[in-house]
Amino acid sequence: MKLFPIKEHYLYKKAYRGGERAAARSLCLYVLRDRRANLIKKENPRGEYLNRIGISASKKIGGAVQRNRAKRVAREAYREIGREYAIKKGYLVVIALRTPATVLKMQEVKRDLRYCLKRTGMLITEKNVHSETDSSRISSLSENNGETVKK
Repeated sequence: MKLFPIKEHYLYKKAYRGGERAAARSLCLYVLRDRRANLIKKENPRGEYLNRIGISASKKIGGAVQRNRAKRVAREAYREIGREYAIKKGYLVVIALRTPATVLKMQEVKRDLRYCLKRTGMLITEKNVHSETDSSRISSLSENNGETVKK
């Protein structure tokens, strides 16, 4: 899943001031409805709503190496949660990292992020493990007595 970044500073400020907030040990999450969601949907080749993600790590949490590692870990945690769960679309999502994010493992940051997404109401449900193509392939296998058929 490709992440689409928040590029404008005023959008970070809007999310901090007016967004819904949830906090955990390693991060704070701010979520705000994106007013430009319809424009972004039109520009998107797939024609679907997207979340714009911003990850903020201040100099208080460490040097450049620690900040970049924490941002990489948070970005990957968001991607994995996006693969496992359905996340609401059309929002500005700002992840403000805290000092423990520099030393925690990715699974711990993922747990904190999932908790914050649930608290803000962004997590809908778990995604299905099998897609429609898998179910059609399984049904065609059972019809052909287990022989594979190329389509």
